[in-house]
Amino acid sequence: MTSSTHWTTVCKQTDLVLDSGICALVNEIQVALFCLPSQDAVFAIANTDPFSQANVLSRGLVGSLGEDLVVASPVYKQHFCLRSGRCFEDESQSISSWPARIENGNVEILI
Repeated sequence: MTSSTHWTTVCKQTDLVLDSGICALVNEIQVALFCLPSQDAVFAIANTDPFSQANVLSRGLVGSLGEDLVVASPVYKQHFCLRSGRCFEDESQSISSWPARIENGNVEILI
């Protein structure tokens, strides 16, 4: 069996909440989507907080640590990079992240 990646339409651009997150189910995976107009970008990360095992990252607070864009988990407040998924407080933990884009009014992720 081979695995492949392709752009998958997740939702409409109008479904996004600016400067905040929403959750979508993509291929049985909960994905947190963040639309940051100041960056002219959309980010896609796993919605599961590895510390609490709760699917809550889409409800986290978006901000920055230095030059890195992050979301703070609403449970224990760890910060995860929106580009790479790495955890700033514990380098041994990270979450999945996927490239995301807006194409023809649709949000797509490369998964």
